[in-house]
Amino acid sequence: STDSPPSVPGTPTASNVTSTSLTLNWTAATDDHGIKNYDVYRGASVIGTVTGTTYSDSGLTAATAYTYSVKARDTASQVGPSSGVLTVTTASSTGGGGGGSGTTVKMGYFADWGVYGRQYFPKNIETSGSASKINTINYSFGNVTNGQCAAGDAYADYQMTYTAANSVDGTADTYSQPVAGAINQLRELKKLHPGLKVVWSFGGWTWSGGFAQAAANPGAFATSCYNLVEDPRWADVFDGIDIDWEYPNSCGLSCDTSGPAAFTNVMSALRGRFGSDLVTAAITADGSAGGKLDAADYGTAAQYIDWYNVMSYDYFGAWASQGPTAPHSPLYSYSGIPTQGFYSDAAVQKLKSKGVPGSKINLGIGFYGRGWTGVTQDAPGGTATGPAAGTYEQGIEDYKVLKTKCPATGTVAGTAYAHCGSDWWSYDTPSTIAGKMAYVKSQGLRGAFFWEFSGDTSNGELVTALSNGLA
Repeated sequence: STDSPPSVPGTPTASNVTSTSLTLNWTAATDDHGIKNYDVYRGASVIGTVTGTTYSDSGLTAATAYTYSVKARDTASQVGPSSGVLTVTTASSTGGGGGGSGTTVKMGYFADWGVYGRQYFPKNIETSGSASKINTINYSFGNVTNGQCAAGDAYADYQMTYTAANSVDGTADTYSQPVAGAINQLRELKKLHPGLKVVWSFGGWTWSGGFAQAAANPGAFATSCYNLVEDPRWADVFDGIDIDWEYPNSCGLSCDTSGPAAFTNVMSALRGRFGSDLVTAAITADGSAGGKLDAADYGTAAQYIDWYNVMSYDYFGAWASQGPTAPHSPLYSYSGIPTQGFYSDAAVQKLKSKGVPGSKINLGIGFYGRGWTGVTQDAPGGTATGPAAGTYEQGIEDYKVLKTKCPATGTVAGTAYAHCGSDWWSYDTPSTIAGKMAYVKSQGLRGAFFWEFSGDTSNGELVTALSNGLA
């Protein structure tokens, strides 16, 4: 008998085309031994191998052209010629509500531990006037452990019963209700603001060490995250997932060596599992040559996400206890900056150079300052003796405290600084936030976000500046 390879399969056709997914179909190839399976190509890469004549592709970018082709393999493992090539363009906006390139993102982090010492509850987002001025809340943080997503603090998240005074709707929780805690309070907040999106954020500085194990089996990780975020007890509260991995293939609290593709693999798996829900990531803002933004393939991973939250703060601080004093969130470089590439615009331009569109980039704003003590020089670049005192930890303080305790005395590189007594602080003010929002608009970015609500004044003046600046 002759051993001839399979015939040419039919050119694929596309159906069910959305902004992030589509279904391919093609007519079967023939072969003297019988067809074993088909390799499906997107561009030059095999994205799947199937036994039938259909394949569903997901994690795509809206309004983007993709090319597909297929090759057949017979039971003798001979691969036949390629089908014709299909070019298909995805739809222009996602069904995920917050997706697409249209909605300007105005997002703030709510930290679940804020309900303890800070006594900051979801109700405060409402009473400050902030809830009507933002459209997205990142709820932080869920843990990443044993290769899975897990609740970060079960008590704060869904067990703590709220008094009437601390509740969004003015009604006390009962001990028998299935979901209490901050998650139920966010549910009440969403009832008052039906367009509000809430995204569960996993990882963060403390819990990013768990991502290495997660990246070893991205599919299992994504399934665990989906099962938690979309748990029937609170599926109505959450609109998607955010990954805050500090940092892929680089060092944060611990060092990761999972390789430059690990982050892409994780985000791809999450998009495949979460479908049209929001899938976002908080990422490093290190714009230096060969720095953290160069350690992982953020350009390729961008196709799987709705947006990146670029953490353009904490560039400098009193972990360098002797100084030099420097603003922790500079928008631009300036003469005497301690590290080249440690400023927001460097990160934005580096991401754009990697092919990340501005419509997938959010600029990060800190609602806090970082400071030193033992400083005699007003201008940046002074020496210090150590971190300045702070309410919760040294070297850091909320804007709402610094506003009156150490008012701004100057600006540098698009942000503010303050010298009071022997303390030197840097932080953003309503004025510098207005300037940063003008930058967001001029660069065609998606929007802005901040860490975190409790640092603002009780009447939400920083949120107001952010919202007005993006209007």
